Order: sequence, then C-alpha cells, then structure tokens
Amino acid sequence: MTDETNLKNFAADFISVETAISKAVIGQKDIIRNVLASVIAGGHALLEGLPGLGKTHLVKSFGKALDLSFSRVQFTPDLMPADITGTDVYENGFSFRKGPVFTNLLLADEINRATPKTQSALLEAMQEKTVTVGKNTYDLPFPFFTLATQNPIELEGVYPLPEAQLDRFFIKLDVTFPSQDELLEIVNITSGENPVWPEKTMDSEKIKAMSLAAASAPMARAVGEYAMKIVFNTHPDKPSSPETVKKYVRFGASPRGAQSLVALSKIYALLDGRFNVAYDDVKKAAPHVLRHRISLNFEAAAEGVSSDNIIDDIISEITR
Repeated sequence: MTDETNLKNFAADFISVETAISKAVIGQKDIIRNVLASVIAGGHALLEGLPGLGKTHLVKSFGKALDLSFSRVQFTPDLMPADITGTDVYENGFSFRKGPVFTNLLLADEINRATPKTQSALLEAMQEKTVTVGKNTYDLPFPFFTLATQNPIELEGVYPLPEAQLDRFFIKLDVTFPSQDELLEIVNITSGENPVWPEKTMDSEKIKAMSLAAASAPMARAVGEYAMKIVFNTHPDKPSSPETVKKYVRFGASPRGAQSLVALSKIYALLDGRFNVAYDDVKKAAPHVLRHRISLNFEAAAEGVSSDNIIDDIISEITR
C-alpha cells in the first residue's frame, strides 16, 4: 500500500479505532484521540488525573483494540529498577530474566508513586527501545509504547517525575471527571457480569503504515516557522518571550518538544481531511506536547499560573 493511499485512508482507519475504544471507554473522547495519535506517532503518553477515572481501563482497551501484547506495572515506593527491566539470575549459569518492560504496550500505573531512581529505569526503554543490564543490551519488541498514569503531584506520597523523563513523553493529558450522563453510562456497562472490551481493529503493521503516512504529510515552511516560534518563546532568556514566560518559567521546551509539536500537528491535519498542516493544527497541538516540558518557578505555583496559561500567552503574542 502506497503512502498516498495511507494518507487518504488515514482518517477512516483512525476513526475506526476510536469508535471501537469508545464502546468500552465512556466519554474522554479527546483523551482517546490524543493517546491514539501518540501511538501512531511512535510516542509515549502521560495521563494525569485523580484515582478512579478509568485511566487503567483506557490503556487496557488500547491494548485489545490494537492487538498488542500488554504488561502492567503498579509503581510503589519499594519498586526497584530491576522489577521493571529484568535482571540476571543464576540457574545452572547466569541468564537474563526479562521484566515486564518487554512488551508492546506497557502500562506504568501511578508512575509518580515510585522513587526517581525507579522512574528513571524507563528512560532508555522509552528513548532507545532497548534495555541494558550489566554489559548486555536487549532490544524491546516492536512496537513499544509506554502509557503512564499519575496522580496530581500535590497529593501525599508522590515523587514528581524527573525533567529528563517528562521530556520523553510525547504528550501529557489531563483526565477530567465525567459528566453526570457519562457517569451513569459507565456504571451501567461496568455493573454487568461481563466487562465490555473493544474488538481488535488494528495491528502493528497497520500502526507502522499509518505512522509512515503521518510523517510524510507536508508542512509549509511558514507553518513550521510558526511552530518553532512557539517552542522558542517558552524559554525565559529569549528577547521575544512574553513577560509571563520571563516571570514564571524556569526553563522551556526542548528540541524533542518541537519534534512532537510537528508530529501531532500533522496527525491533526490528516484527521481533518487535509494533506497540509494549518496554523490551527499547531495551536491545537501545542498544549498537549508542551505543558509537561515547561518548568515553572515557585512564583507561578504561588499565583496559580499553569503551563497551559503560559502556552496561551505565547500563542496570543505571536504574529505570523
């Protein structure tokens, strides 16, 4: 199948997976769309929200709809790095026993409950798709995605993720409480004897084809420069940055953030039936890929200023 055919069929294929997952996950349409976009882009997703909002069920539903192998790790303060990556064991000689990270879809549940040492065990896996133990390096299965959930950091007993690990997440999404009607529907489908799961709608080969198609979508130079201005102006030391950035931001987004912004903007364009990226695609993608890559100072926390507020200010001040 040619890239052109994949481009034309992209929206239909994407929506078919969305529809399948929506039968098992009530509401959260924006979350479903953006997590799937992250998978297509080959990135990892961080979901933040209070306990009991269905984050774990969402990730399991993705595993079934995409026909991917699935592992779940419950992060706790006593979890060790080897519990995730695996370790060498002695059984008539040393051999490597693989950890749960050797899967297609890894659910890192409540990732900020573990210590930074254990959180960082995922750094190599998320970036290089490999695990190094001792002198040996092992490849992870293809494809490999980490979908992590975390509770808001103001709750007790949590450890904020290191900046280096946050930057490896393609997007960060806030999971909100469902509406009253959605809550009733959730109770209805979960109170029966048999849980509702989505049917298999896609496989790894289709994911790869859609990923290549999205990457090949064209972006005009002017739109690309607009996206780079947004990322550039997240840094407080740049003359063009808004006053709010200079006042509240410690440091801004990395080049990886710029890559993610372009990738998500291309997917948004294809979902809208266009083969070219528009300024509005970039605006819509910016909060999801930049909110966790902007580090705020204590003054921002004291005055209730969020990363989304900063991103809104940056976009409003940029002239094309």
